[in-house]
Amino acid sequence: MRAVRQVLTAIVVAAVLLGVAFAIYAMVRSRPQDLPWTRLDLGAPIGAFTGRKLAGLTDDYAGCRAQLRAAGVRYTMLPPVKSDGKCGYTDAVRFAPGGTQQIAYSPARLGVACPVAAALAVWEWNVLQPAAQRHFGARVETIEHLGSYSCRRLYGRGSGDWSEHATADALDVAAFRLSDGTRVSVLADWDEGGEKAAFLHEVRTGGCRLFSTVLSPDYNEAHRDHLHLDQAERGEMGWRACR
Repeated sequence: MRAVRQVLTAIVVAAVLLGVAFAIYAMVRSRPQDLPWTRLDLGAPIGAFTGRKLAGLTDDYAGCRAQLRAAGVRYTMLPPVKSDGKCGYTDAVRFAPGGTQQIAYSPARLGVACPVAAALAVWEWNVLQPAAQRHFGARVETIEHLGSYSCRRLYGRGSGDWSEHATADALDVAAFRLSDGTRVSVLADWDEGGEKAAFLHEVRTGGCRLFSTVLSPDYNEAHRDHLHLDQAERGEMGWRACR
């Protein structure tokens, strides 16, 4: 009888393990973006590990460019910028027309570090455009920004840590212009209620799934007029900030 129980127990355990294996296989097939060990796909819906995989592109310029190409994003590589101290970059790109990334930037000819560009494209497809359709029945045509690369330390500090802007790993977004003529401004609309405020809060929160750091007017007075988006080099499992 004991031998029979052992056999039955072994069969049950094997069945459970087989079920777990099939569940994992099904998950990998249907939602690989929710698993930490699968390859990043910019064209896939946002998953539990998409943001961390985007952050992992910081040390892989060639791999980042390959991801953009695979997703149909056209870009031009920018020449390196070298400066004293911690400033400068070697991995910046500029979106080019004709690809799957279609939002324009104003001022034009924006250059950002490649991991930021990758996150901006995913943000456009999965967050910005769906939110604009829900709230306004229109699409985002232009992002107004306050710049990316700037050789400076963190705001308000004459010394200490360098800003992510010092390596083009950040972008400050001030407003959105929509296809129906609507303009949504962080400064004017964040606390005003209604569809514009709802849109801004939604795209801020959606950005938190893709960028290492997202700072809004909820963070402090210095960010009252923009959303700060950066891909700080903290590694795939590093801490993330969303305020």
